[in-house]
Amino acid sequence: MKLFFGEILPTVKIDEDEQQHIVKVLRMRANEEITLTDGKGNAATGNLIFEGKKITLGVTELLKAIPPFTPRLHIAIAPTKNMDRTEFFVEKATELGVSEITFLLTEKSERRNLNFERIQKQAVAASKQSLRFHFPQINDLVKLPNFIKTINPANTFIAHCEEAFDRVNLKEIPLSENTTFLIGPEGDFSLNEIKMLAEAGVHAVSLGSQRLRTETAGIFIAAWNYGKMI
Repeated sequence: MKLFFGEILPTVKIDEDEQQHIVKVLRMRANEEITLTDGKGNAATGNLIFEGKKITLGVTELLKAIPPFTPRLHIAIAPTKNMDRTEFFVEKATELGVSEITFLLTEKSERRNLNFERIQKQAVAASKQSLRFHFPQINDLVKLPNFIKTINPANTFIAHCEEAFDRVNLKEIPLSENTTFLIGPEGDFSLNEIKMLAEAGVHAVSLGSQRLRTETAGIFIAAWNYGKMI
């Protein structure tokens, strides 16, 4: 399957950037078959039609309301100082089916700005590569105290390295339809932040005996959830 991005409803339309990619990079020809998705669970399969500089799709099959991945995983993560590592996390977490990513501003955050448009494009590219019809929701930077106000503590977990606090093993977490994980920056969450989250009812979790980098922890959680998908 060759998967591309575009509009499905109310009309089928190939995204303009995708049209350029089809012509200039892939050098595809008329009548070649592709599948188009809007990233919202809808897809259309058909043959390419070239009309001058414009490319349309002769639809042969239309699929609506394709079920999303379950269980749903939301990873809230502090971006790394080196953006390449954050972008690597976004790519791999998307391939592993993460439903939502939120970037956190914490006390120890070394990066306080993002090229949000670039990250969104990478999520779209990774979704197409892994044949996802539901693209992950990507949320821009938000301060940790503000993010806490939006969560359900019953299915939210914080991964940190402070051994002085009680932490459950990842294997002990019960299966839930919606789970949120918080992952801190390179210097971890501060003690004040860990206490604040504990007071809010957020459970602490251990990711094992080894200390993982921020992006590695995020990918590890995504892979853990991927193993539970149906």
